Amino acid sequence: MILTPTEVDHVAIDGHHLTLEQFVAVSRCGATVELAAEAREAMQRSRDLAEKIAAEGRVAYGITTGFGEFQKVAVPKEMSNQLSTNLILSHCTSAGEPYDEEIVRGMMLLRANALCVGFSGVRPVLVEMLIDMLNRGVTPIVPEKGSLGSSGDLAPLAHMTLPMLGRGEALYHGVRMTGAQAMEKAGIPTLTTLVSKEGLGMTNGTCAMTSVGALALYDTICAAQLADVIASLSFEGLTALRNAFDPRIHAARGQKGQIAVAANLRALLEGSEIIDNCQNDRVQDAYAVRCVPQIHGACRDTLDFVREKVEIEFNAVTDNPLIFPEDEAVISGGNFHGEPMALPFDFLGIAAAELADVSERRIERMVNAALSNGLTPFLTTQPGVNSGFMIVQYAAASMVSENKVYAHPASVDSIPSSANQEDIVSMGTTAARKARMIVRNTQDVLADELLTACQAVDVRRRLNTHGQGITPLHQALLDHVRKTVPFYEVDREIWPDLRSCEAMIRSGELLELVRRQMPALA
Repeated sequence: MILTPTEVDHVAIDGHHLTLEQFVAVSRCGATVELAAEAREAMQRSRDLAEKIAAEGRVAYGITTGFGEFQKVAVPKEMSNQLSTNLILSHCTSAGEPYDEEIVRGMMLLRANALCVGFSGVRPVLVEMLIDMLNRGVTPIVPEKGSLGSSGDLAPLAHMTLPMLGRGEALYHGVRMTGAQAMEKAGIPTLTTLVSKEGLGMTNGTCAMTSVGALALYDTICAAQLADVIASLSFEGLTALRNAFDPRIHAARGQKGQIAVAANLRALLEGSEIIDNCQNDRVQDAYAVRCVPQIHGACRDTLDFVREKVEIEFNAVTDNPLIFPEDEAVISGGNFHGEPMALPFDFLGIAAAELADVSERRIERMVNAALSNGLTPFLTTQPGVNSGFMIVQYAAASMVSENKVYAHPASVDSIPSSANQEDIVSMGTTAARKARMIVRNTQDVLADELLTACQAVDVRRRLNTHGQGITPLHQALLDHVRKTVPFYEVDREIWPDLRSCEAMIRSGELLELVRRQMPALA
């Protein structure tokens, strides 16, 4: 499950081999992109056929007909270019705040990769322009709301295309300006028009939902890895029992993720004096401690499933119609439909929410003196006048409850569009956006647990009920946190401490520390 996108600095796209690691490297980490030579050749063959169809006046959706309900309207040859351009101008209807730059970069990469396959009938220049924009720092402004998830992400992708026509708005190295200005500053010539089929080729796909969801997936994979580590630190504060992680228990059930998490926890707790000295304190722990392999493991299995579906979609052709040069077939279908992503992204949101659910329960056990196996109330040293970590749990509980609202599946909803021609849609982009909101909350809940666990371990050491020794990794984590967040002796403004831990999780620095200390951790 370990991904290292920061180590990827260049990606060649051919429509067939893009991975999650490469996707994150380009969209978030700024890796450069190039077009594989065989992809350019495939696109040119497809384009030649599209031009032949248009010249012959053959009936082909979106080439010689209108779109959606207007499929019944024939478009004369001399208007086919205007048809494609009008599609962009009329479809850029998104609303809301702009997507983060990394999401739009991901959309551009995915659209380019899909067109590379050579079934879309577009000119190679479109993909070359998208690659130039990625490499030279031009990112279109794309509002985040307005897609039904089929017929593809029409509105967001229309906004993405506008700067290629010298229209719309874009960021150039982070500065917002008109699309024309951004392209000029980057030295990328714009197009005066799209040509036949290219309007559909640019907009009729699942690239917005897949970009949003793939980045949420990557962040949830990282959160799942950190959840094991942070939980194990909490276990030292709570004097957890090792017997629940015995490999025989997990082999008896056979669930892959559960087995991996149990192995992680055994390794993470190996050599802890505090854990060694508490094994006879009781028979078993509460679920939030004892069942972490089952809960975290099920989330990991979910992430494996979602990753498989996402990487298939990375290399899928998702527009309509598709053009097959070998027999000159033009076939109308429904590859733009987002259902194959909508269901996994709903599932992704549920898995991310569960990581937060169990994390909040561990926080509650650490701050509740009735449940903490001897820690001070709310981890205070001077209770009464000081509230300690009382409201840290409140904040975590608030985000967990909010996640429950977001985790309601979007994919079970639909609303008809285009005069009922498009009568059942996926809402996949909403599913992806919700998953992204959930994982952000989950990162923050894990930050709350990290801060609480550090306080709990320090309090446990002060009490000296089970010795002083914690594992080397836990000591490294504690030292890293304590560089910016001192022990909470008496009440102070606690929000800077929380923001510091949140930044550690989002930046990836904690995972880097863990991987240096324990490279074999799953």
